[in-house]
Amino acid sequence: MTARIPDPAPAWSVQQVAFTDPRVQALVAAEVQDYYVQIYGGPDDSPVDPTEFDEPRGRFLLGLVDGSPVAMGGWRLRSELDAAIGGRCAEVKRMFVSPTLRRQGLARRLLAALEDSARTAGVEVLALETGMMQPEAIALYQGQGYEPTIRFGHYADSDLSRYFAKRLDGR
Repeated sequence: MTARIPDPAPAWSVQQVAFTDPRVQALVAAEVQDYYVQIYGGPDDSPVDPTEFDEPRGRFLLGLVDGSPVAMGGWRLRSELDAAIGGRCAEVKRMFVSPTLRRQGLARRLLAALEDSARTAGVEVLALETGMMQPEAIALYQGQGYEPTIRFGHYADSDLSRYFAKRLDGR
């Protein structure tokens, strides 16, 4: 009997890209909005200006496994939160991992890359909004040190939204 050699682990990489990158837009169209329709009954309609993720106001990252886009997320400065939360704030937006590759640590790795990117740009606090129909996302954020914070943005009045923030500056 010949022993089966296990397949090598898939290669994970992260690229900084524009939000308008065709791979990002294809992932949004093919998976992200479909996922929101499945769990909320409709697509995410929060307004996104693609230029908000351009330097120096933000960054957008694309996660790839073996060269295929499977994850994404970005951050954008939110100066209206600076005084309310305390520090130079940015919002994590469009964080997503393809459902077929979840539970492999990719979201945690992508979130760490977003935090590093924001920290390097002088962001002191990352804030985010997620939905209560996404318990895995809530568990991820809480597990990475995010704590409940003030409501803000497009879904601030929604009972389905939850808000979290994390200090990146060690205070």
